[in-house]
Amino acid sequence: MDKDLVIKMYSFTIDCTEPYELAKFYASLLKWEAAQFDEVYACVYPPGTNQGTYPCILFQKNPAYKPPVWPEKPEAQQQMAHIDFAVNDVEKAVQYAIKCGAKMADDQFSDHWRVMFDPAGHPFCLCNMKNLIESEHFALL
Repeated sequence: MDKDLVIKMYSFTIDCTEPYELAKFYASLLKWEAAQFDEVYACVYPPGTNQGTYPCILFQKNPAYKPPVWPEKPEAQQQMAHIDFAVNDVEKAVQYAIKCGAKMADDQFSDHWRVMFDPAGHPFCLCNMKNLIESEHFALL
């Protein structure tokens, strides 16, 4: 590999119709900062990190965006990716996410996580990771 080549993750990008509105939802959910660059792009990033110094969640306007169907159904829009969030209390995290504007999926397949939908219909999971969060090896914000 070329020793001069540098590759670093900048963002996880999510398509939507209203980038800044969705960024504000995730900023509220994560207690992060939201920034709007223009009508096409907005992002969220951890507070105090000077946006750009830590990978962000980037929201990109796509007027043709259609929310995925979950669980998957043949011939329906499929999810391409989802974000897992580590939480120390799943039920409290669910209630907080709902207050922020999320909805819980009707179908759930585990007691260890909850599938939720953001206001644009993207699925995300709140995962019970109390032991990981409390370990000395957990460094995510």
